Amino acid sequence: MQRYDVVIAGAGIAGSGLATVLARAGKQVLLLEKTRQFRDVVRGEWIAPWGVVEAHCTGLYPVLAGVSSHHLPFHVEYGEGIDPAEADGQKLDLRSFLPGVPGPLAIGHPQACQALFDAAVAAGAEAVRGVEGLEVEAGPRPRVRYAVDGQPFEAEARLVVGADGRNSQVRKQLGVELFEDEPHHLFAGLLIDGVPEWPEDLESMGTEGSVQYFVFPLGGGRHRLYLSYGYEQKGRFSGEEGPQRFLEAFRLPSVPGSEAIARGRVAGPCHSVPNQSTWTDSPVREGAVLIGDAAGFNDPIVGQGLSISLRDVRIVSELLLGSDRWTPELFAPYAEERAERMRRLRFAARLDSVIHAEFGPEARERKLRFREARAKNPLIGMALAGVMIGPELLPAEAFTEEAWQAAVGV
Repeated sequence: MQRYDVVIAGAGIAGSGLATVLARAGKQVLLLEKTRQFRDVVRGEWIAPWGVVEAHCTGLYPVLAGVSSHHLPFHVEYGEGIDPAEADGQKLDLRSFLPGVPGPLAIGHPQACQALFDAAVAAGAEAVRGVEGLEVEAGPRPRVRYAVDGQPFEAEARLVVGADGRNSQVRKQLGVELFEDEPHHLFAGLLIDGVPEWPEDLESMGTEGSVQYFVFPLGGGRHRLYLSYGYEQKGRFSGEEGPQRFLEAFRLPSVPGSEAIARGRVAGPCHSVPNQSTWTDSPVREGAVLIGDAAGFNDPIVGQGLSISLRDVRIVSELLLGSDRWTPELFAPYAEERAERMRRLRFAARLDSVIHAEFGPEARERKLRFREARAKNPLIGMALAGVMIGPELLPAEAFTEEAWQAAVGV
């Protein structure tokens, strides 16, 4: 029987991040990961300004900056009904949102996971890959059982942390129910190379025809692309020809530079997911806590996944390092803060979906009315600012039914 302070299941952003922080503080950490190598599975590669702040607070920013220090200082919305010259004139300076943060951080997801994993090992965490058959037993004496290459292992800890992603086995074994809203659309992603024409300091989003597009430059002519599209079009970008159909969908007349994007070289898989958000009543059980996607995840349309994970790491690590009594009551502030954080981000994501991920003449007119109204009154759709600065910095009134009607009923 091996004994640790904390056993963490899942070595992605949240799991490896928490392992690094705790190991640096002298805790005995066992980090378990089922994969032998981190691969591109089309996960988030954009850290919002508020997530960058969390990375600094946890001491993880230097680790991430070792992978990428490519911040995106500018944002522009192109799309049908919007004159490109007018859009350029309304370019948003993303450096203005939070002091000292030079905009969102664009970073490769598998590379970030590996860097954090390596940092955890360097800090003294014991890390095991190729884990199979993980069994979690919570309660007053938490323990895990697992196998590697057919050899069984067992470990006891003061706390088990589930950081094993959207389909978390830890969550299921703990009996934590996952709630989810109805899917609104599908969300696809693709990594491309060989497009130096697109400005490397400019991220862009907009809607044209039957897609909502996103471009996030990663530097060196590499870009992470996303498309929102109708839920009824399942399979639109699947199969061997899916990546090419994805690129063809980027031929958008209203978007300067989209032709260069469409000629890019495919550099990773093309993958689609439903857009919905999920959540739990509480990510805490006796002897166990969930973080990252395992505790519920936000609709990817607003790109909050990495920032959510980094805040989870900060709050949970501060609680663990600030007390010797690791009871469920210790994590009550985390559960309460996360519940409200995710509620507000669900609101923002639903609003963005209605404004930008619905298609056809009526949806186009609604989008243009929203843009015009917001230009006159920045308080309309204010919830969307929360995806940049953090949802807690906005007043509660930004997330009410009245605020919803003011935004979508213009």
